[in-house]
Amino acid sequence: MRKSILWTTLCICFSGFLVACGNEGDTPQVTPPTSTTLTLHTVASGLTAPIFLDAPRGDTTRLFVAEQGGAIKILDRTSGAILATFLTVTGLTSGGERGLLGLAFDPNYNANGRFYVFYTDTTGAIVIARFLVSSTTPNVADPNSQVILASIPHPTFANHNGGMLAFGPDGCLYAAVGDGGGSGDPNNNAQNLRSRLGKILRIDPTTPGAACTNGTVNPFILNGGDPLVWSYGLRNPWRFAFDGDALYLSDVGQDAREEINVSVGPNVGRGLNFGWRLMEGSGCFTPSTNCNTGGLTLPIVEYAHDNGACSITGGYVYRGLTAPAIHGSYFYADFCAGFVRSFRFNNGAAVDRKEWPLLATPFITSFGQDGLGELYLTTQGGNVFRIVPN
Repeated sequence: MRKSILWTTLCICFSGFLVACGNEGDTPQVTPPTSTTLTLHTVASGLTAPIFLDAPRGDTTRLFVAEQGGAIKILDRTSGAILATFLTVTGLTSGGERGLLGLAFDPNYNANGRFYVFYTDTTGAIVIARFLVSSTTPNVADPNSQVILASIPHPTFANHNGGMLAFGPDGCLYAAVGDGGGSGDPNNNAQNLRSRLGKILRIDPTTPGAACTNGTVNPFILNGGDPLVWSYGLRNPWRFAFDGDALYLSDVGQDAREEINVSVGPNVGRGLNFGWRLMEGSGCFTPSTNCNTGGLTLPIVEYAHDNGACSITGGYVYRGLTAPAIHGSYFYADFCAGFVRSFRFNNGAAVDRKEWPLLATPFITSFGQDGLGELYLTTQGGNVFRIVPN
């Protein structure tokens, strides 16, 4: 995550956590045009370090909010009232950039009751696990149903864990894992295909330890790479999102810039090298000059650490019903500066870029999406906001 609980650490860490830069996007000097047609509606407050919001597909009444300390709480979508504690993940380490970091519901959740979590255990290792909802109580999960699908040692540093889980269009479970921490990726994990650190992993959601094989195999299995690795060269990919056959991937930078990468097509993201630690955004990092960009996927949007910016929080492409004018816009934020911005991806470029001053709020930990496709913000201070027309 980013800073201080997550967040002082996260601000500092997010800077080690999420940073974005891009060729077609923001430059250090340019702020996108502003729009005031969107604002924030407070859904809930008083939560404890909420770091993500999700809901099963088509669920019209509930919001599931993951707190860094391990609790997943169910809120009434309309009133924001806490209906239940769905699950408390135990055996984790929380604080700084550790804790419960991600949550995803199976596309067939309504039939199979499966959901997935991403957390750091008591040793600091990253765990991706599957749980089941109770067979008798829909607002409670079975704490004894845990099946660990993947475990990733994180032996040296506490930061750069990543944390996003999401299902791709192929039905596979994707996980974003940070480079393992330390300034400048000292162990060069992100470029090491035998390491799961600094990667997007593609996982079989039904079989512990197995790579997903829907449609195609993972790209590095036959060449000695880790079988779960799908793409690589990432520093601290806090959040990513699929939109049809497109992948929007934000990566927290080092000291200079934040970046958003967009890739499209069948098997989206397969085998791509997003550049870290050779590049930070579109700038050379190791070496600091005359770096070879051949074979690298460079960001479509990037911004510098100007005016208090420090760490990107990636979001989603809006596909909801209440604000049709913004359909197709991808939203993102900065944890420290508090701004919210958007763009549309068209013909390989970021267009229709906007900044949304009425959505700005301190310490945005994550975007969320409900079962109807509406967008939300969670903040370190314990708030959940819905993005609505002004």
